[in-house]
Amino acid sequence: MRASEAPRSVMSRRARDSAQEFDFPSAPDFIPDWAIREGAEWAGLDEFSILVKAESRTGKVLELDYQDLPSGTWGVHVVRGRRGMIIVNNRLPLSWRRFALFHELYHLLEHNGGSDLWTRTATPMSSFERQADLFAWGVINQEWSRCWAHAST
Repeated sequence: MRASEAPRSVMSRRARDSAQEFDFPSAPDFIPDWAIREGAEWAGLDEFSILVKAESRTGKVLELDYQDLPSGTWGVHVVRGRRGMIIVNNRLPLSWRRFALFHELYHLLEHNGGSDLWTRTATPMSSFERQADLFAWGVINQEWSRCWAHAST
């Protein structure tokens, strides 16, 4: 085996492991206007700019970290007082890490009622997850569209 082949085989093995560990969703047939509009503000930003913008919106000091999380867990966010952290599963493929980042970001921005909210609401948890997914798709769809537009010129 040549040295140039080694990374490809490692990547293939990692991709295979990810495919078994995660259930990758298909893009929705329809992304609502609100998700496209709100996602446009975040599309194409680097991680530092995302954190700066999110800190401005939340008034919290935020961090982003990538760690090996339990199987099937895409990401989590934790808020304590004026500090917050988004942790994304390092075992996800790169494009899906970005999706997980925006999913958790949406929870941080919009679902910030804390544990009291979850005990007082009649809204099913799946609704909150669906909203976060749609926001992430709204961002990712715009980023991927820009890449394809750039590649075809």
